[in-house]
Amino acid sequence: MFYYLEGNVALMDVNLAVIDVGGAGYACNASTNTLSYLEVGKKARLYIYCNIKEDAFDIFGFYNMAEKRAFEQLISVSGVGPKAALSILSVCTPEVLAMSIINDDYKMLTAAPGVGKRIAQRIVLELKDKMSKEAASLQATGFVPAASAPADKVNDAVSALTVLGYTPAEITAALRLIDTDSLSVEEIIREVLKGSVKQ
Repeated sequence: MFYYLEGNVALMDVNLAVIDVGGAGYACNASTNTLSYLEVGKKARLYIYCNIKEDAFDIFGFYNMAEKRAFEQLISVSGVGPKAALSILSVCTPEVLAMSIINDDYKMLTAAPGVGKRIAQRIVLELKDKMSKEAASLQATGFVPAASAPADKVNDAVSALTVLGYTPAEITAALRLIDTDSLSVEEIIREVLKGSVKQ
C-alpha cells in the first residue's frame, strides 16, 4: 500500500491534485487545505490513504500526517465516508476539528458541504466518546502532563491529540518539547501537529 507519493504537481482542480511520479500521474483527492500548499510544476509529497472498493480505487492525498490522521478518525465514524471527511477537512484544520470535538461544537462541521446537523452531531459524539476512553487509557498507563501546566489544559490537549490518532508515546515525546505553561489548549495542539509535519 502507498505511504506517500512524491513528484511534481502536474495538475490541480477542485479537490484534486495530480502528482507525476516517474511519468505516471496519480490523481489524488485532496482538501482545499492541502491544495493551498501545492503549486503546479513544483515538487510535492502527499501522504496517501487508499480507498479500495469493488468498482473503484480512490487515492486521497494529504500535505501532512496530521491531516491524514484526522481523515482516518473521521471515516471511522459510522456514516462518514471519505468524501464527507475530505469536505470537513476543507473547512477545518486538524486542530480546529479537535477543538470542535472538545467543545461539542458540531456547528463548525456543518459548514462543510454535504455535512448536515445529524452527521455533525454523530461525529462529535462518537469521537468525543473515543477521546474519553483513550484519555482514560493514557491515565491508566501513567501518562503525566508535561511541566507544571494546569492539568486540565494539558489533559484537553492530550484528549484532542488521541482522537486525531496520536499514540501515548508520540504525545508524551511531543509535549516534552513544548512549553505548555505559556500556551492555550489550541496552541499546544498546533505545536504538536507542527512537530508531526516535520517528521
